[in-house]
Amino acid sequence: MSTIIDTFIAPPCHDTIENLYQDDHLVIINKPSGLLSLSGKNPQNLDSVHHRLVQIFAGCTLVHRLDFGTSGLMVIARNKAINAALCQQFSQRTVTKVYSALLCGHVEHNEGLIDAAIAKDPALFPLMSICAIHGKPARSFYQVVERFYHELADGTLLPLTRVQLTPETGRTHQLRIHCQQLGHPILGCDLYGGRLLPGTEQTPRLMLHASELHFVHPISGELIKAHHASPF
Repeated sequence: MSTIIDTFIAPPCHDTIENLYQDDHLVIINKPSGLLSLSGKNPQNLDSVHHRLVQIFAGCTLVHRLDFGTSGLMVIARNKAINAALCQQFSQRTVTKVYSALLCGHVEHNEGLIDAAIAKDPALFPLMSICAIHGKPARSFYQVVERFYHELADGTLLPLTRVQLTPETGRTHQLRIHCQQLGHPILGCDLYGGRLLPGTEQTPRLMLHASELHFVHPISGELIKAHHASPF
């Protein structure tokens, strides 16, 4: 069995976490791109969403994570009971997550479903792979918002598609690898082809943002519909 060695060192993140809502039970934040959700084993990767928030909200825990490069909405539990209640909603797939993304090229169809199982492969770490035999089921819906051209400094026109992505499941790297499977990787995605097209190499970040999060408040029973507009 392969031993996974994680050599990734996160560069310093100078952006702040935006606190969008808080009560005695939970906190909803906007995570900046370039910040880990959880501190890594390497002491150089101490800075993270959890590390910063636990200084303010003692005993808080993460209910879910966003990839290092992904920005957007996260809900944080302020105690173990709330964490358990929210985790149950995530595991039962009653939480709605909507993402905004810029994809390389012009997506042909206005909407569609990407249904492709995803597997971990220690030999490829940190990459995930599409594998019908060993993978866990993974489904993502996409809807085209607009197709346009971005003019680069040298005058080259880069075709891009702005999409709304709604994952039905929550696998690691799901949206990134599914968009690659679609033939249109997320712009700026270093792992799954989002920096291969001429002119995309210097993209400053992964163009993926968690823009909507719908869940039921574990205490009040109220349907929370959090929204944060995409920064790109």
